[in-house]
Amino acid sequence: MTKRVLSCVLTAAIFSLFTTLPAVAQTKAAASKKGESIKWMSFEEAVALNKKKPRMIFIDIYTDWCGWCKKMDSETFADPAVVSYINKKYYAVKFNAEQADPVHFKDQEFVNPNPGKSRSTHQLAMALLKNERLYPSYVILDKASDWTYKLKGYMAADALMPILKFYGDEHYKKMSWGEYSQSQIK
Repeated sequence: MTKRVLSCVLTAAIFSLFTTLPAVAQTKAAASKKGESIKWMSFEEAVALNKKKPRMIFIDIYTDWCGWCKKMDSETFADPAVVSYINKKYYAVKFNAEQADPVHFKDQEFVNPNPGKSRSTHQLAMALLKNERLYPSYVILDKASDWTYKLKGYMAADALMPILKFYGDEHYKKMSWGEYSQSQIK
C-alpha cells in the first residue's frame, strides 16, 4: 500500500510539474518577448531625474532573504502590463532595506546604523515605511518627492495595476480610493 501511495504522489507531482511549467514559461516569455523590463534605478537617480522631469516615484523596498520579494520580481514585476505602466508613469527604485550605503535625501543623510549586523534596517527604509518592517513593501512618492502612499506585502499584477493607475494618473488628487474603485466597476 505504501509503494502505491508513493507512486500516486510521485505521478501527481510529475504531472503538476509538466502542466505548470509551460504556463510559467509562457508568462515569462510574453514579458521577455517584448524585451521590456522595469527600468529600476537607485533612489538618488530617481530623485535627480524627478527634479529635471517630474514623475511619481515607485519604490520597491525589499531584502535579499525575502521570498515574497523574489516572487514579486519573477511574477508581478515581470507582467507586461505592470512593466509598461511603471516605465511610462514612474521612476522605479529598487531599495534594499538592509543596504550599507548611505543615501542623501532632502538635505539629510540616511544610513544603516549597523551595516555588518544581520537584518539591520537602513534609516531611509524605516522613514519611508513609517517604522514598519514588512517586506516586500512599496512606497509611492509624488512629483515633489513627498511621501504619498505605502503598500505592504505580495501583490499580484491585477491587484497592483489599479493602485498604480490611481496614483500614476493622479486620480488621488481628485477623488478618494473608494470613489475611484467604484468608477472602475462600470
